[in-house]
Amino acid sequence: MDKLNKEQIKNLLPHREPMLLIDEIYDIKKLESATGVVNVTKDSFFVQGHFPNQPVMPGVVIVESFGQAAAALTAHGLDKSTYENKLVFLMGVEKARFRSPVIPDCQLLLKIKAIRSHGRVWKYQGEAFVDEKKMADAIWSATIVAKK
Repeated sequence: MDKLNKEQIKNLLPHREPMLLIDEIYDIKKLESATGVVNVTKDSFFVQGHFPNQPVMPGVVIVESFGQAAAALTAHGLDKSTYENKLVFLMGVEKARFRSPVIPDCQLLLKIKAIRSHGRVWKYQGEAFVDEKKMADAIWSATIVAKK
């Protein structure tokens, strides 16, 4: 089983704390699918003011987590020269549904699938779970571009 820890993810993504959201990736099937892990705590920067006395993970941060997990899945499967000195940018979110609030302290599991690639453009779908309960799902696209 292929597995990446946070330090290995840092070698694939340009994100750094506090914006590096993915703590681990496992069940990796090269350029096809993986499961990302986000440890959501009361100390996570994105819940500090969202909302006082009733913290929840914002939906936009869940979508960002999907994107980071997908970018790491893709970079892990490609030759390093394909993504070195490049960035992955979100192009669009076709559909995102938020079924239940993600409340700290929990582990959010992101089941990611690459559903299509055409050149530098990739399309993905993902589902987010806490304790086997589906919290959110989305379909989005991203592209790999050279750093400026």
